Amino acid sequence: MAATDTNARQTADTDRRDGAKPHTTPSARLVNHGRTLHVPGAQLELLTPLAAADELPCLLRATIPGGGVVALHSHADPETFVVVAGELDGLTRYAHGSAWVPLHAGDIFHVPGDVPHAWRNRSTQPATALVLTTTRRARFFCDIAAPASRTHTPDPEVIATCPDVARRYGYWTATPEENAAIGLRVAPWP
Repeated sequence: MAATDTNARQTADTDRRDGAKPHTTPSARLVNHGRTLHVPGAQLELLTPLAAADELPCLLRATIPGGGVVALHSHADPETFVVVAGELDGLTRYAHGSAWVPLHAGDIFHVPGDVPHAWRNRSTQPATALVLTTTRRARFFCDIAAPASRTHTPDPEVIATCPDVARRYGYWTATPEENAAIGLRVAPWP
């Protein structure tokens, strides 16, 4: 038995003898798959439960299909992306312009809150990243996702709700012209 296992068992035994109540926090668990969300530009999986407080962390798995894009946008919530498969480009804005950053498996791309950013997958293969963000951001994705019975990108009637939901969350979304200026072709939201 490892020393840490022995120490933990001794501490638990001492706590029981001293009349301490057992811990009531949820136990850790292995998470390989979660609820799947189909949103414009990507498929997301919620890997951690949504917390009660919006500012608490949430882990997602995002897959952008080959040739797919996530249009230019910003939000107050920070996001950290860890590419786990495939290749994609992340766009970030600087004081004097924008730049596409090529990302490969193992690369980490951090987007602070309120920084405009976008994604493009120029390959024919899907690209997947783990995304650490806030529960608030995950709730937004739940609000704009296609119905659970769908297995593809949302239909136009679902996409039509996105601008209102984005405004409700205080998120900024670029116009088709602003997206074209960075090399992305996206249809206008209704």
